Amino acid sequence: MAELPIPDLPPARCSGRFTISTFLGMEEGGRGPYTPTEGSSCDSVQPTQLSSSTLCTRTFGYNTVDVVPAYEHYANSKGVGDPRKGRPSLADLHSILKPDPGRLRMPVSDLQHSNGLPEAGPEAGLEEAEGEPGRDSEPEPVRFGWVKGVMIRCMLNIWGVILYLRLPWITAQAGIALTWLIILLSVTVTTITGLSISAISTNGKVKSGGTYFLISRSLGPELGGSIGLIFAFANAVAVAMHTVGFAETVRDLLQEHNSLIVDPTNDIRIIGVITVTVLLGISLAGMEWEAKAQILFFLVILVSFINYLVGTVIPATAEKQAKGFFSYRADIFAQNFVPNWRGPEGSFFGLFSIFFPSATGILAGANISGDLKDPAVAIPKGTLMAIFWTTMSYLVLSATIGACVVRDASGSLNDSVAVGSPGCEGLACSFGWNFTACAQQQSCRYGLSNYYQSMSMVSGFGPLITAGIFGATLSSALACLVSAPKVFQCLCKDQLYPLIGFFGKGYGRNSEPIRGYMLTYVIAVGFILIAELNAIAPIISNFFLCSYALINFSCFHASITNSPGWRPSFRYYSKWAALFGAAVSVVIMFLLTWWAALIAFGIVIFLLGYVLYKKPDVNWGSSMQASSYNMALNYSVGLSEVDEHIKNYRPQCLVLTGPPNFRPALVDFVGTFTKNLSLMLCGNVLIGPWKQKMPESRLMADGHTKWLMKRKIKAFYTDVVAEDLRSGVQMLIQAAGLGKMRPNILVLGYKRNWRTASPQSLEDYVGILHDAFDFKYGVCLMRMKEGLNVSRVLQAHVNPTFEAAEHPENGTGSRAAPGTVDPTTLASEQQASTIFQSKQGKKTIDIYWLFDDGGLTLLIPYLLGRKKRWGKCKIRVFVGGQINRMDEERKAIVSLLSKFRLGFHEVHILPDINQKPRPEHIKRFDELIAPFRLNDGFKDEATVNEMRQGCPWKISDEEVDKNRAKSLRQVRLNEILQDYSRDAALIAITPPIGRKGRCPSSLYMAWLETLSQDLRPPIILTRGNQENVLTFYCQ
Repeated sequence: MAELPIPDLPPARCSGRFTISTFLGMEEGGRGPYTPTEGSSCDSVQPTQLSSSTLCTRTFGYNTVDVVPAYEHYANSKGVGDPRKGRPSLADLHSILKPDPGRLRMPVSDLQHSNGLPEAGPEAGLEEAEGEPGRDSEPEPVRFGWVKGVMIRCMLNIWGVILYLRLPWITAQAGIALTWLIILLSVTVTTITGLSISAISTNGKVKSGGTYFLISRSLGPELGGSIGLIFAFANAVAVAMHTVGFAETVRDLLQEHNSLIVDPTNDIRIIGVITVTVLLGISLAGMEWEAKAQILFFLVILVSFINYLVGTVIPATAEKQAKGFFSYRADIFAQNFVPNWRGPEGSFFGLFSIFFPSATGILAGANISGDLKDPAVAIPKGTLMAIFWTTMSYLVLSATIGACVVRDASGSLNDSVAVGSPGCEGLACSFGWNFTACAQQQSCRYGLSNYYQSMSMVSGFGPLITAGIFGATLSSALACLVSAPKVFQCLCKDQLYPLIGFFGKGYGRNSEPIRGYMLTYVIAVGFILIAELNAIAPIISNFFLCSYALINFSCFHASITNSPGWRPSFRYYSKWAALFGAAVSVVIMFLLTWWAALIAFGIVIFLLGYVLYKKPDVNWGSSMQASSYNMALNYSVGLSEVDEHIKNYRPQCLVLTGPPNFRPALVDFVGTFTKNLSLMLCGNVLIGPWKQKMPESRLMADGHTKWLMKRKIKAFYTDVVAEDLRSGVQMLIQAAGLGKMRPNILVLGYKRNWRTASPQSLEDYVGILHDAFDFKYGVCLMRMKEGLNVSRVLQAHVNPTFEAAEHPENGTGSRAAPGTVDPTTLASEQQASTIFQSKQGKKTIDIYWLFDDGGLTLLIPYLLGRKKRWGKCKIRVFVGGQINRMDEERKAIVSLLSKFRLGFHEVHILPDINQKPRPEHIKRFDELIAPFRLNDGFKDEATVNEMRQGCPWKISDEEVDKNRAKSLRQVRLNEILQDYSRDAALIAITPPIGRKGRCPSSLYMAWLETLSQDLRPPIILTRGNQENVLTFYCQ
C-alpha cells in the first residue's frame, strides 16, 4: 500500500483527508499543507493518467489511495474484473498517480469514518443523491415483512377447497393413520422444496421474479426461461380454476334457494367473470390493497376453522347424529383409524394424487420477492412457517373429524333405535342409530365416506364454513393473479423469448406490471368461459410440480458444483435431500396424471431447445457455468493421466492469426477440420513495449473471442506482448495449452512479401518454422492466390511481419495504438466470407505426399473431407516413383492407404518428378534468388564468412551449387502442380525442410515460393514432426 507522510500540522487544519484544491495545488507545484516532502511515496512525482478519479485519502490514521471495505464497492457487481464504484483500480494503486481534474469527484471513503462506517448527517447519502437527481421526490414503494408478505400469502394459497370438501372424505377412505402418512409424504416434498427455496433465496440479493428469478439465476436462462413461461401461464389458468371453484359454490347455493340466474353452466361463467374482474380491480389498486384483502381472507378462514373446532366439542343434536356426528368417541376414532377403500379412487396413490395439490402453493410468497423488505429473511422464514402451520391444520382436522363422525349415516331421524337392538350392525348401533340398511346397499347420503360437506355439518355455524370456502378459493385466485404477472414481468425484461417484451413495463412506485395483469385477466376469463377445467387442471398441477423439481435440482446442482459463489446464509438444507425432492416431484407428476406429465416435459423441452438455439446474451453466474468449469477441470486433469496413443491422435493447432478477423480464411480452414474434434488456439503477438501493449491486450481479447463465437468457430484466443514476432511465437509455442490439451501443429499464413520485407522479418519468419520443429511441432503453411490478410478492407493496422508489403506505412507493426478497435465493434462487424464457408461440389482435393512425415499430410485433408461442405470432393493422392516400377509402387501405396482406412482409392504415381524443368522456369528461379546472392565468386573463405556475418540470409555461390538439385526439384514440382491440379478445390503438399544453419532463409523461401506460385486453389504446405499420426493396428 503506497503511503503518504503526514507533516505536523496545527490541529485546526487537520481535516483528515485531502481536499481537491489542496491536491491540485500539490500537483501545480504549490506547497499546500499536505504537500509531500522529497522522497515521499505519494504517487505524484511522474504523473500518468489515472484509470479513475480516486484521490489520496486518510485511512487508519495515514494518507493512502486505498479505501476501507464498503457496501457500495460490491453492489451491482457483475463479471470478474468489472470496475467497482468508489474503489480505486489496481492501476491507481500500482501505477504512478495523476488525477484528472475533469473527472474529479468525492470518493466514497471521504464519506466514511476511518473505521469504514458511514457518517451520520446529510453527507451519508451524498454520492447516491448526486447520481440520482430528484430521488427524494419519488414515493417509497410498499414492502412487506415475512408474516404479511410470505407466511399469510403461502398459507392462503396452500389452503383450498380440498381442506373443506375432500380431506374428511380422504380420512374415511384411507383411515386416520394412512391419511396422516399421505399428509406427511406431501409435506415432505414441500418442506424439502421450502428448504431449497430458502437456500437459493439466501445466496445473494433476490429481486422481483419469484420462482423464475430463483431458477434462472441458479440453473441459467435455458431451464429458467422455460419454467418461467409455463409457471406464469399455470398461475394465470389457476386463477380461472380457483374462481370457478368459488363460482360453483355460489351456484350451488343459488340452486338450493331456486335462484339461478340463467342456467347452471352459464351461472358459473357469469359469476366467475364478475369475480375475477373484482379481483383484478383489487390487484390494480396496488399491492397494499391486495395485502389487505388477503388478511381479510385469512381471518375468515381462521374463524371458519375455529368454528369447526368449537363444533366438534358441542354435544351433537339429533339431526347431526342422524348424519353421523357423535362428538369425540374413542371407538369412532379406532374404527376410522384403519382404511376402508371404496370406489375407483380407493387406493393409497389415488388418494395421494387427490390430496397433494392441497399441499402446494408454497411459492406464493417467493413469487412477489420484489415486494418484500428483505427476501433473504422473509422467504425462508415465511415459507417454512406456512408449511408448518398448514400441516398442523391438516393433521388436526383429519384426527378430529375422524374421531367424531362415522363413515356411513342415513340422515334420517327415523333410524334411531334402542341401544343393543337386534339386527343392527355397525358402530352407530351402540349410539342408538341403525344405519345398517343404507350401509349394506351403499346408499347412505351422509357420513365421512359419502358427504363432502361433513365439516359444515360438524361446525358450530355452517355458513362460516361456506365463508371459509369462499375465502380459500378467492385468496388462492388473488395470489395467482398477482404471481403470474410478477413472474412474467421479470421474464419479459430478460428478453429470452420474442414478442413478450411489451408486457415487461412497470408502472407506479412498485413497478406494477399492469399490462401483465390485463394479459392474466384475459387468459383467466378465457378459461372461465370454457367452464370445464377438468382436463387442464392436471396439467397445471404438473407445471407446479415441475417448478418444485427444478427448484430442488437447482439447490442440489449449486451445492454439488462446489462453486465458491454458493454461500447461502440458510444452512439447514441438504443437497441429497434436494435431489431426493426433485426425483420425488417427477415421480408424483406421473402418479398424478402420466399424460399431463409428458405434456409438461414436452413443453419444457421445446422451450429449452429454443433458448439453447437462440443463446441469449445473459450472464447470471449460474450453477451450469460452475458445472461446466468443474467438468472441464476434472476431464483436463484426468486427461493428464491417460497415455497418448496414435489411434487417439488429434491435430491440435496453434494458429498464428494475429487478430483473427484479419485472416478469416486461415481461421475458417483450421476451424473446419478441428470443429468438435480437437483444440484450436488463435495466437496473436502484440509487438511493442509491454506497458503500451498490455492495455490493448486486455481490451481486445474479449472482442476477438466474441468474433470467433459469432463466426461459429470453436477456438480459443490468446495473445502475448513481445519485442519481436519470433520471441512472441516462442512464448506461445512453449506456454499455450493445458496438460494434454496442448498444440502439436503450428499453422500460419505464407509470407507473400518476403522479397520486399526487411531481412530481419524474413529471418524471423523462417526462424519460427525452425523453432516449431525444435519443439516437435508439425507445421502447416497456407497460401492463397488473393492472400490471407483482409485488414485493408477492415481499415485497421496489421502485424507487418506477415503482410507488411500491403501496408508499408505500418513498418513498425502493431505499435500504432490508433488502430485499436472497440471490442463491441469488433464482434459486430460484418463477417468476411471465404472459400472454406462455401460448398465445393464435385471437385478434387489433391494430396502430394512426397515425403513420409508420419501421415499428417494425409490426415488433415481426410478430416476436411469428412465435413459436409467438402464431402462431395474426390481425394487424389500423388506420390513420386520410378517409371519402370509404377504398378508395383502404386499397389504398395494403395495397400498402405487401405490399411489406414482413409477411403483414398485414387492414387497417381509421378514418374517424371525428377525430370529437368523447362529452361524458362529455371531462369525464373535464378532471377528470384538473384537479389539475395552474395556473389562471392572466387573470394577466399575468410572474406566470405565476413560477408555472411552481417547478412546471414544471403546465399553463397557454394550453397547455390550444393542445393541445385533440390531447387530444380521445386521448379519441377510446380510444373506438375500446374498440369494436374490447376482446377482442384485444395492442394495439400509436403514441403521440403531447410536444414538449420545450412540453408539460408531466402533460399528456403525461394523454394516455397517456386513450389506454390501461380496456382489458383488454396495450397496447404504440411509437414509433420516425423512421428506417426496414422496407424493400421488395433492396439
